[in-house]
Amino acid sequence: MPKTASKTPAKPASKTAAKPVAAMATAKGDHVFLVDGSSYIFRAYHALPPLNRKSDGLQVNAVLGFCNMLWKLLRDMPEDNRPTHLAIVFDKSEITFRNKLYPDYKAHRPPAPDDLIPQFALIREAVRAFDLPCLEQIGFEADDLIATYARQASERGATTTIVSSDKDLMQLVNDKITMYDTMKDRRIGREEVIEKFGVPPEKVVEVQALAGDSTDNVPGVPGIGVKTAAQLIIEYGDLDQLLFRATEIKQPKRREALLENAEKARISRQLVLLDDKVELDVPLDDLTVHEPDARKLIAFLKAMEFSTLTRRVADYSQIDPADVEPDPGNKSGASVFSPLPPSDVKPEPGSGHAAAPSTTKERTKPTGARDDKASSLKGTPAALAETLGEAIRKIAFDRKAYQAIGTLDQLQTFVARVHDVGHFAIEAMSDSIDPMQAELSGLALALAPNEACYVPLGHKQPGGGAGLFDAGLAPGQLKAAEALDALKPLLESAGIQKVGFNVKFTAVLLAQHGIILRNIDDAQLMSYTLDAGRGSHAPESLAERWFGHAVVNYGGLVGSGKGKLTFDQIAIDKAAEYSAESADVTLRLWQVLKPRLIAERMLSVYETLERPLVSVLARMERRGISIDRQVLSRLSGDFAQTAARVEAEIQEIAGEPVNVGSPKQIGDIIFGKMGLPGGSKTKTGAWSTTAQVLDELAEQGHEFPKKILEWRQVSKLKSTYTDALPNYVNPQTHRVHTTYALAATTTGRLSSNEPNLQNIPVRTEDGRKIRRAFIATPGHKLVSADYSQIELRLLAEIADVPVLRQAFRDGLDIHAMTASEMFGVPIKDMPSEVRRRAKAINFGIIYGISAFGLANQLGIAREEASAYIKKYFERFPGIRAYMDETKDSCRRNGYVTTLFGRKMYYPDIKASNASVRAFNERASINARLQGTAADIIRRAMIRMEDALAEKKLSAQMLLQVHDELIFEVPDDEVAATLPVVQKVMQDAPFPAVILSLPLQVDARAATNWDEAH
Repeated sequence: MPKTASKTPAKPASKTAAKPVAAMATAKGDHVFLVDGSSYIFRAYHALPPLNRKSDGLQVNAVLGFCNMLWKLLRDMPEDNRPTHLAIVFDKSEITFRNKLYPDYKAHRPPAPDDLIPQFALIREAVRAFDLPCLEQIGFEADDLIATYARQASERGATTTIVSSDKDLMQLVNDKITMYDTMKDRRIGREEVIEKFGVPPEKVVEVQALAGDSTDNVPGVPGIGVKTAAQLIIEYGDLDQLLFRATEIKQPKRREALLENAEKARISRQLVLLDDKVELDVPLDDLTVHEPDARKLIAFLKAMEFSTLTRRVADYSQIDPADVEPDPGNKSGASVFSPLPPSDVKPEPGSGHAAAPSTTKERTKPTGARDDKASSLKGTPAALAETLGEAIRKIAFDRKAYQAIGTLDQLQTFVARVHDVGHFAIEAMSDSIDPMQAELSGLALALAPNEACYVPLGHKQPGGGAGLFDAGLAPGQLKAAEALDALKPLLESAGIQKVGFNVKFTAVLLAQHGIILRNIDDAQLMSYTLDAGRGSHAPESLAERWFGHAVVNYGGLVGSGKGKLTFDQIAIDKAAEYSAESADVTLRLWQVLKPRLIAERMLSVYETLERPLVSVLARMERRGISIDRQVLSRLSGDFAQTAARVEAEIQEIAGEPVNVGSPKQIGDIIFGKMGLPGGSKTKTGAWSTTAQVLDELAEQGHEFPKKILEWRQVSKLKSTYTDALPNYVNPQTHRVHTTYALAATTTGRLSSNEPNLQNIPVRTEDGRKIRRAFIATPGHKLVSADYSQIELRLLAEIADVPVLRQAFRDGLDIHAMTASEMFGVPIKDMPSEVRRRAKAINFGIIYGISAFGLANQLGIAREEASAYIKKYFERFPGIRAYMDETKDSCRRNGYVTTLFGRKMYYPDIKASNASVRAFNERASINARLQGTAADIIRRAMIRMEDALAEKKLSAQMLLQVHDELIFEVPDDEVAATLPVVQKVMQDAPFPAVILSLPLQVDARAATNWDEAH
């Protein structure tokens, strides 16, 4: 093995233990090897067939693969490529700044294989047996440590080899940093990165931000893959430029995706960007390679029963292995080791596995747990919350205690117990995630920790499918109607508390059976109210965070791919274990989180902004909205005719038959046959026909590329919208039903899914035509009520800007007023360009726009843009003061609040990484405005139905699109409904918050959404 900084083979070790070599300063000529141990474990596991230790049957294939890799690095590497410094780096923390930035980061990874879990601790023992540094730090992923060591080595002139093939590390590759895949004996340098991503290493993060990563649950931009992302980054230079110029993109679907998901792309960039400024616990100089204790290594290898590798090490060290006893701590039985892996061990992409959760002892204190002296004061709400929470956490989960209820007597016994207790947890299980079309599979119920059950109602015979009536049902189940009749009084009782997790799903599903769920609590919304921005609110994440408990894995239950089962196909005993545990977790979370709402003074936020909205949204989802299939069909026909006409023109210009959808044929005609300038070829040898290439040629007056762009745009509109929307029509209601998520954003904004009706295109005439397909039923009108410039009004209010306040009071054109104040131009007859610049600044300031961003948006020099921003803050000093105060407050407290008390956490506002810190600063500034606006429309929605009922109006609220509400109103009630809707929306802040500025609501009625908007 090589000695410190040695460039020649090491001499054999003596039979006595070698003494460690003192750390030496890393310098030019040194070679630092950094092994990504977290992902390499899975590579070793999957690369080798199962291997069991003969003495006890323990599987050790991953340990052997890892040991072979270490030996290769130390002994078998070429003389000119051996490490002078070497370390094995592991993931330590389950929660890092990335989880705080995006709670769902890595949220859906399944557990590691059962036969791999005991090998994690043995691999760490192997690293120690080789006498190598085993590095990990709380709060950071292995990749961040590797990035920091690699940067430090490069700054000192040393070269670095990262032993991994993980694509996330490819962003680090440069002239001093390469990667090495030992499994394939393959070097990964700049050219290999370009081959993988289509861009050089310095642009990898930009591509990943767009493409996302399903393995780590990095969202990216839907519909954009690596290839498209690379084309866009090459075309626009970087992510910021792309997002600022997204409106220029010709393809409608791509343009809309970028515009609607710009924030996701920015968040994704922070998730994939490695932190290379970690304050390291172990200095780089301490990674110096030295001779290990050969006898200690042989003792470990003998205990593992790796005879071949034992012999190799013994021969090299000139030691008789018979003279070395196996390490007794590793000889037989893995019980001496922790059975669980280090937290958040990263699987190799595509392996389908992830690390099991950490043990309770390793688990960090749950979010919200307190260590300060006040929490220990007896009798305080905080002390009570902590005491109750600790008591719940001490009760271990016992899945054997759960039961499946198959008789009416058993169910009635449970009902009687509910009346004694006064509350219970409930979760509806179904065969679909769409509650409007799902069939009820069963109900999970819980009364107390480990006192939970499952009432199966619709599980199918295994392998048989459904037959006539109940012939296809598995035995041992109550009839659904019989069970629901027994439970209905409980479910509709105002005196019995029902606790759910995302209880809206259960409410909608039960409503389909004629049951109205009353007196509800939602554990997910409690977590969201308390900890928005501080972690995932998924049940499995909360179970681990609060109880150190790994729930039954749903993916393992239903499978995947073509063999994936629906829940009603799961065997009842397995379904009961999973479902009862879900209800048990929900009940425990409720018991832990409810006292925190009181202790942390967040009960009002939960009870006025969160819980009441559940029932409102459930009713909206059930109502749905009508679409005119004929309008969509005609639009599809129009788009098809336009596409056909343009295609014919393309054929005529080309002078030969051409497949318009073939980039290769298009490229051959443009650059081959026509000989147009600017051609470049891709790695496949085909001509590039990206939007940028075609745009440049079209701007030069070339008709053929112009027609290609026109064809692509209309074809995308047709396939994405006019052809797809009819597929969402519910066959029973003949309407489109979206699903709203309440706990999806840090700021309180709702999100809409399947379909996303908050994302209907409106920026082009063709796009607006699609909204015309959303119609009122005969005898009704659609009413659109929209807050006008609400976030700018709130900025004027919160930042206390007298000039802006007065302008809103006077009903002035706020953008023209701003332009007049800044540029000294009279409002009357103001040039549109001047107003456009003021508008860009007004809205840009809310989102923390930079001089660079404003320059790109307005097409001006950065210096000019910087001067505009400086002048803006000079003219409106209250805005600068507001921004600075918000950032300072967030740094002190870790969160900002809306005017209504909602807390939005941005814990990484003090991150060492400048870009992460800047992102959180911008987000915190905007969050106070966007979050307050979200709270206001929530308050309006909660009050709206009662206000309409009080006036005996039958208008129904159908949709919410951020600052807009859409209603369906009888024709003869429109005139009476409009002022009621406007008043409720305008007065929504009162009496909790008294605004000095009036809120303006524009409301119009029409037969379709576009005309009403």
